[in-house]
Amino acid sequence: MVKAVKMAYSDWLDRRRMMQAAFFLLFVLAPPLDLLRLDLTLGHFIFMGHNWTLGIDDFLAGKASASEAALNIVLRAFLPLAMIVATGFWLAWKYGRLYCGWLCPHYSVVEMINGLMRRTFGRFSLWDREPIYPINPDGRRIESQRRYWIPLLFASSGFAFLWAVVLLSYLLPPAEIYHNLLHAELTHGQFIFIAVATIALFVEFMFARHLFCRYACAVGFFQSLIWMANKKALVVALDRERVADCASCHTACEQACPMRLKPRTIKRKMFTCTECGRCLDACEQVQAGGHGNAGKIQTPLLQWVNGECARDVSERDFGKRPDIPGDCFKRKAE
Repeated sequence: MVKAVKMAYSDWLDRRRMMQAAFFLLFVLAPPLDLLRLDLTLGHFIFMGHNWTLGIDDFLAGKASASEAALNIVLRAFLPLAMIVATGFWLAWKYGRLYCGWLCPHYSVVEMINGLMRRTFGRFSLWDREPIYPINPDGRRIESQRRYWIPLLFASSGFAFLWAVVLLSYLLPPAEIYHNLLHAELTHGQFIFIAVATIALFVEFMFARHLFCRYACAVGFFQSLIWMANKKALVVALDRERVADCASCHTACEQACPMRLKPRTIKRKMFTCTECGRCLDACEQVQAGGHGNAGKIQTPLLQWVNGECARDVSERDFGKRPDIPGDCFKRKAE
């Protein structure tokens, strides 16, 4: 039995999984803990247990001036929104779709269903033309078995239902939602919302989760646009001087990518990269002696790079060959 190799990018993946789990838990618990939700019955946000309004009630009651009301709107609405947008812009400018790959609760479900789909059909998606190579970069063999249909359906429907309930709890009082749910006393509107959302999310999780992330998610799309504008942002890059070493590899990086991208190509063709690092870990495992490359210990062919080194990926297009520093791929495996 081949023992998995534990190295730098594997450590990053472990940290990413912990962050995903923590953020998913926060996503579920935020409404019942009154950390953040929009209460439609009250007509305003609840933030950290306090009512978050525009502060114009006194103005509407004739107790405050228009200038005081305008100041409240700026401080309570425009300023927080501007801070959120600025922070998101900065992160996307430097790191791309970091939120998607490291925090997004939808992407966490996408990766989990990918794994079950692979065990069921040998593919990450029903739309993949070719099955995934059954041997992982670390040497473990994963054969598809039809019996995984059951956990796949349970996971897809279960997470769809959970998402539907959680989304509704962001809009209506969570105590009411969970009480009605546990006592089978959902109102007509609550039942319709949960039923329709569950069906829609189940279909999306089963058949279109990658398509949603790549083409329908506005948050991810704008992160990608900002990231593409920065030629020196963090990006996955291939050490082209050693590209011949890829010959003995069964495209491990491409098969590991949850978004079904080809990490060895140029940045423009990796528009929806989430910086999850799975391709980097796969390449590192292969280069360190995984299946098909036993004993060949080197630094990985794929690495995260930024600054001047990133130009090799972001500007290598339409015949351009940018000059980059010679030490871009000198990182040592840990």
